Amino acid sequence: MLEAWPPPIFDPAGPYAWPITTLSWVLLAMAAAVLVLVVVALWLALFGSQRAQAKVGGTKIIWMAGIALPVVVLTALLLYGLWLTSSLSDEIEGDEMRVRVTGEMWWWRVAYLDDEGQPVSHDANELHIPVGQPVVLELESGDVIHSFWVPRLSGKLDMIPGRRNLMRIQADEPGVYGGQCAEYCGGPHALMGFVVVAHEPPAFARLMIERTAREQAPAPGAASQGAELFQTTGCAACHRIAGTDANGLAGPDLTFMGARRTVGAGILPNNTGTLMGWIGNSQAIKPNNRMPPYPVLSREELQAITAYLEMQR
Repeated sequence: MLEAWPPPIFDPAGPYAWPITTLSWVLLAMAAAVLVLVVVALWLALFGSQRAQAKVGGTKIIWMAGIALPVVVLTALLLYGLWLTSSLSDEIEGDEMRVRVTGEMWWWRVAYLDDEGQPVSHDANELHIPVGQPVVLELESGDVIHSFWVPRLSGKLDMIPGRRNLMRIQADEPGVYGGQCAEYCGGPHALMGFVVVAHEPPAFARLMIERTAREQAPAPGAASQGAELFQTTGCAACHRIAGTDANGLAGPDLTFMGARRTVGAGILPNNTGTLMGWIGNSQAIKPNNRMPPYPVLSREELQAITAYLEMQR
């Protein structure tokens, strides 16, 4: 089982998840109370005394329990919910850190933005954030409707083609937080996961400096057999690795593949065996994803490509 997977939904770890978790518990408690009332009323109607049955079936109880009570309770819950979650819709300021996340079938494209809104570093299926600081996510879709959801850090928000939605997330403690696409998007939707990694601010600053510099530097292992195979077998047509001629955009960016925690969009831990298996036949792991199998590659060639990708950090 992957770290932080499956993501717990009642264990908030940030200020934008607490209101939603609290509201969820309140709604569950109210639902339980309503269920108890309905069961008691049903029991009285079936097995109670004639006097109790008359009261349960009377006009007065219908007006009170069937109309007045729901109106009062639902209105109160609506007002309470709007007040509790009001902070989630606060105006987004221009000086907050921004990351653009694009939902694809069936993975996540990630771009860290500068103050001008331009990408300075690219990644996929993994998001890095500083602890204790709000991060604004620009959510987009490259094909169909997806939904970004990290239960411990915030609520879910749909990613709609042709539209950019904004949401905040924040982690109060360092750690790895699991996420999942929360809108059915066809095919292997259930296997469209990701992770958010929260770092202490100094460590995060160092990570971003290193990654920004890596985007401008030659890729390691350029003279290896794996690098040659990556180009000649067609991998470079779909994937990008900064510092090389591989500039494909159809598949996930692999510039930091060696440092990534998962393979296949959050479904397997990233190690030599899982990465080789994914390259050789990803369809056996995640059926109907858009990467074709490569049965023509020998074991030695798979090992060479895997070793090359593991160098990308």
